[in-house]
Amino acid sequence: MKPKFKNTVAWEQAELLMQPALIRIVDQVRKQLEDTTWKATYKDVQTPIPGYQLCLEKQDTSICVDLWELCFQVCFRNYKPVHSELESQEVEIDTTLIDETGDVDWQCLDTKAQQLVAQVFADLSAV
Repeated sequence: MKPKFKNTVAWEQAELLMQPALIRIVDQVRKQLEDTTWKATYKDVQTPIPGYQLCLEKQDTSICVDLWELCFQVCFRNYKPVHSELESQEVEIDTTLIDETGDVDWQCLDTKAQQLVAQVFADLSAV
């Protein structure tokens, strides 16, 4: 999915948040994996949009999750993944992740990433 930003400020806020969100998500995945039998690998994806996937395997089950989609869910308010990666969607930055000085609020970012990754792993228990 290609996010559409309302203005330049939203674009700059997304630039501020996306890399830290990716780092926090990968760290939370690592922590969640410590308590499961799932094995994880990461792979670069070039089409239709360059990005990264988290591939989880357990016995004869394999699931891949788009890491950018997880980042979008962390960084944007009420973000819902779309059906096609080529679709565009106007997004709203979750400004609670930015402190009063304009920097990343690391505690809020980490909490939101932790909740999202915990939900991903909870959903895996149904598989």
